[in-house]
Amino acid sequence: MTIHKCIYHNTFFTLALSLLLFSCRTTRPVQYLQGPIDTAALSRISLPEPLIQKGDLIGITVYSDNPEVTAVFNQQMNTTLATGAASGAGTATGTTGTAAQSMPGYLVDANGNIRFQLLGELHVEGLTKAGLEHMLKEKLAKYLMNPYCNIRFLNYRFTMLGEVTKQGIYSIPGERISILEALGMAGDINMFGLKDSIMVVRETNGKRSFGYLDVSNPEVFTSPYYYLQQNDIIIVKTNPKKPDVSEQTANRNFARAATISSILLSLTLVLVQIFR
Repeated sequence: MTIHKCIYHNTFFTLALSLLLFSCRTTRPVQYLQGPIDTAALSRISLPEPLIQKGDLIGITVYSDNPEVTAVFNQQMNTTLATGAASGAGTATGTTGTAAQSMPGYLVDANGNIRFQLLGELHVEGLTKAGLEHMLKEKLAKYLMNPYCNIRFLNYRFTMLGEVTKQGIYSIPGERISILEALGMAGDINMFGLKDSIMVVRETNGKRSFGYLDVSNPEVFTSPYYYLQQNDIIIVKTNPKKPDVSEQTANRNFARAATISSILLSLTLVLVQIFR
């Protein structure tokens, strides 16, 4: 009779804990791009042209019809010594390193200028790549026949913060990335993040702007913040319903108690079968 009472109490305790844990579970997170998608309207893509900013590292290769003279303008570019923590280490995973790394390129200084061979100091802040190429072609025409340039951003990066799997600074090899791709690089929004209120902090020509994205809505494709720009900061906000530390600790303790109770119940049932 005592064993049967023990079984009854253990069963009741296990069921009670299970109900309590079930009632405290987190609601299902909001999905991406819910509802109908107007593919005809949203298939038209308008890509913003990135602007050169202070702190950018620019790669410039000059070509012309007289390559011997052109070589003068393609001497070893200025080298910037940067640590992984400051530069994102040039990786696509956001992991940071501690070793210093040489990065050849033209560094845009605090005044928005670069120093170019023979041409001296050039103000490039606020220019697009096409604008910088036009400037260089005009100035290089004095020295070269039919000059043209290949220009690239060498430190295109963004910062991901908040409720994502992997926070950090991410460097990308290309010059275009969308908010969805950026979230994918960061391991996606975790179960406590909000998909309908993602903040993008952007600085352009010394001015700071703030944009908000709702990646649960297909209209996100039309936002000027859908495609990130270099040095953007993305902050994924926390769901107000996220349990605090004490609640999370209590939930873990309940889970442990339920597990222990289940084990005890199983052992009791085994003993009943042995001593029946």
